[in-house]
Amino acid sequence: MKEFDPESLSRFSGKDGQPAYISHKGRIIDVSASKLWKTGLHMKLHAAGRDLTADISAAPHGPEVLDGYPQVGTLKKERADRSLPKPLETLLERFPVLRRHPHPMMVHFPIVFAISPALFYLLFRITAVNAFETSAFHCLGAGILFSVPAILTGYFTWWLNYQARPLLPVRIKILFSTLLVAVLLAAFLLRLLFPAAVASFAGAGILYILLLSALIPIVTVIGWYGASLTFPLERK
Repeated sequence: MKEFDPESLSRFSGKDGQPAYISHKGRIIDVSASKLWKTGLHMKLHAAGRDLTADISAAPHGPEVLDGYPQVGTLKKERADRSLPKPLETLLERFPVLRRHPHPMMVHFPIVFAISPALFYLLFRITAVNAFETSAFHCLGAGILFSVPAILTGYFTWWLNYQARPLLPVRIKILFSTLLVAVLLAAFLLRLLFPAAVASFAGAGILYILLLSALIPIVTVIGWYGASLTFPLERK
């Protein structure tokens, strides 16, 4: 049976008339006959021509779905995997979900808490209920708190799955994540130090509103480029 390395496997991406091959635990499977792999991209997420062992281990279905498709070869072991520290390699083999899911899971929290302050502050302005303004302040603090594990897991995923390559979406996410934390901190400290002033429509109050409003487009950019890595756009 033919032996593939990652480079030769990548040629069978299911595009430009090529068959769609994927690898799972060293087996090369031809999934070309599946309608779900018609374009070489399964569920707009998993691309053919790659080792999808970790992806399938974390999928809602088991690997038995591959048994109905022919095995056309085996995958040569990558030496790069041996560069991982042994404890980390053992951990990832035991819990393959850690390869891809920690960052997508953690990043939802700072996104929600960064969008919420402007919405709560708007409700405060409409209703004059002070509890809404307090909620905006609490969300700023939570946004700062949850940004730390989100950024750390992002760097971990970037290093583990992309070998810390300077990808454009990652560079943009790093830039806007830094900006996000800076704006969150600025708004939080402004509200903490001048609670009465931020409730006005002058001076510090205007600055506070601008900071809260800026959070929404910042997290939108972060979310868009993060999604472009997880769900690649199909180019026609």
